[in-house]
Amino acid sequence: MLDITDAPSPNFDSRRAPPDLLVLHYTGMQTAEGAVARLRDPSAAVSAHYVVEEGGRILRLVPEERRAWHAGKGEWQGETDCNAASIGIEIVNPGHEFGYRPFPDIQIAAVTALVADVRSRWTIPDARIIAHSDLAPARKQDPGELFPWKALAAAGHGLWFEPAPERISALGPALAIGDEGLGVIVMRAGLHRLGYGLTPGGSYDDDTRLTVEAFQRHWRPARVDGVADGETRATLMGVLQLATVESPTGVLDS
Repeated sequence: MLDITDAPSPNFDSRRAPPDLLVLHYTGMQTAEGAVARLRDPSAAVSAHYVVEEGGRILRLVPEERRAWHAGKGEWQGETDCNAASIGIEIVNPGHEFGYRPFPDIQIAAVTALVADVRSRWTIPDARIIAHSDLAPARKQDPGELFPWKALAAAGHGLWFEPAPERISALGPALAIGDEGLGVIVMRAGLHRLGYGLTPGGSYDDDTRLTVEAFQRHWRPARVDGVADGETRATLMGVLQLATVESPTGVLDS
């Protein structure tokens, strides 16, 4: 059983249904103390269910049965009230604004254990374990490209796919801002099918770029540039396959 410290926040309300989505964040503030204080401040009107500190301590701010205010405006798989559908976990890290850094192993171990614990109580599919940036690509970057999504998937939580070189080369030139045509249409449709709020059809516009960046932060973190090269598109195809027929660990190589 996890060792969890209660640090109640008043910032919550009632759910309309059991949670079936799990959203990971980073705190994005200079100190853990400052982040926790804000999440417990009534005037801030923000909160999360849990905070995981860099040393691995887990704080519980809001009961899982209640609707915490962590996600804000966004969408995943057609759900636009993501707070109502989700459990929110804040991971202490200063973020891109204040000196983004790797997450300590002890912290990731605690996050992984907490995710497993949460999933023991609620039905949360692997395809609905997401980043804050996945549901709000235009606004958010967290928990970012340094978060070890592959390791989390290997532990049985979430999806991960690494395409074979021949898959990458078969997809041709990269797609970027201003491009149009079948390749862009197929990619946008794939991102929408996975869960992003990007609508199918259209050209490679700024919304497409931001959505590709969000996808890369989660599933192709080696290069986050908003350009849909062959590796990005091959990874998208593989993640979609996993989302349809999930492997036992959520990790698939080809």
